[in-house]
Order: sequence, then structure tokens, then C-alpha cells
Amino acid sequence: MALIIRIDVDRPYGRRPFARHVLSRLSSDLYFPRLSGLGFLSELQTMLRWLNEVGARSHVFFRRCTLPSRPVVKLMEAGGHEAGLHLENSRSYATFVEEKAIIERHCGCSVFAMSKHGSGGAKFGFHHYAPYEPERYIEWATHASMRLFLGNLEDPSLEPVKTGDLLAFPSAFWLEPSWRDTTRFPVEWLQDRARDRDIVLLVHPENVLADPQLTAQFKTLIRAIGSKTIP
Repeated sequence: MALIIRIDVDRPYGRRPFARHVLSRLSSDLYFPRLSGLGFLSELQTMLRWLNEVGARSHVFFRRCTLPSRPVVKLMEAGGHEAGLHLENSRSYATFVEEKAIIERHCGCSVFAMSKHGSGGAKFGFHHYAPYEPERYIEWATHASMRLFLGNLEDPSLEPVKTGDLLAFPSAFWLEPSWRDTTRFPVEWLQDRARDRDIVLLVHPENVLADPQLTAQFKTLIRAIGSKTIP
């Protein structure tokens, strides 16, 4: 079996130093141009290079403020990665369709996978709708002929559920320890269980690259365990 690598691209300019955090908030709530010289999606580019070096594939989920730059598109094409919707404004089916269309127009392809930005707590930006309502997203994704929903629960032992043509993983192995019971689910648990079943590995590029230990764990996992995307 394999890892299903889920990359949630939350911040267009990362979070460190503080100036890049400000640019990320401006991009999210108002507008700021996508400037590679200021580090637009630089952490994502680094992560994609690592994946491409070892032949690992991933699903990359974009917000409207993190739409992929041309260098990111080239890296994704070279590595066979799949673009997905990181749903932000989940107020209604209409807002879901609108955000899906934004990603598809920008990428020039159909989008068949989605995840949700935020897990029901804080409001992250002007466009963000905070409640986390996975049953609604599964219904919308099924109606829109999507094939994959990756949920935000924090128990990676939960099994996926098939609804029509849609495969829904309710939970993920969050590499960042803030969202994981590290005693119950150490990295060794993932290495062992991924031999027998598919498990979603969830990462945020700006967090992984900011922590040398997380960087090392990520590189070890993508080398040691096979990965795949859901067609």
C-alpha cells in the first residue's frame, strides 16, 4: 500500500520572517501580486523538488490566494502531481462551485480532489468560512463528479469510505505534531501501517520547512514509503 501525500498550500508567502507573513495575509484578504522574488510559494517549490527527486507523487491543494505559479506548474507536471481545491468559502454549494472553477480556470484542467481549509475553529481570512462540515463537502463533491475528499480529523487509523465514485478519507496523519497525538501515532506508526493500507500524510510546506526535525521526517518518509495519487 502507499502514502497519499496531501499538501495544503495555505500561505502564498509563508509565515517567516514577519514581512512574508504580512504579504500572505494581504494576498488572502485583499490582493498582492504573485512575485517570485519575494518568495511566492517558495516552500512549495522546494517540497516539490524533494518529491520529484525520489519519484514521489502528491495531491497539492490550492486556495484562491495560492494559485500555482508557472514554476510550480512545471514542477507538478514533471512529477505527476495532482492539483486540488483547498476549499475556503464553504458557505454553500454555489461558493464551492465558484472556488472549484477558479482553480480549474487557472490550472486549465479539471479538479477531482478537494480538502477543507480549517477544521472548524478560527476564521482564517476574509473569504474563509470557519465551520467544518465534511458531510456537506462529500455530498457536493459527489454531485460535482469529484473522486477524492481528504478530511481533517486527526485519527489516521480511520478507514476511507466510498460514496459512488468518490473516495473519502475522514482523517490524516498530520506530520506537524500540533495536530497529532504523537504518543499514539508516532512517525514509526505511519511507517509500519502504510505497508498494509493507504494512509494520508498531511503537510503544510511553510511549517515543514521551518522545522529541521519535520524536514528530516518528511524526507525519510517519502524515501521509505511508496506514494500514489488517486486517479
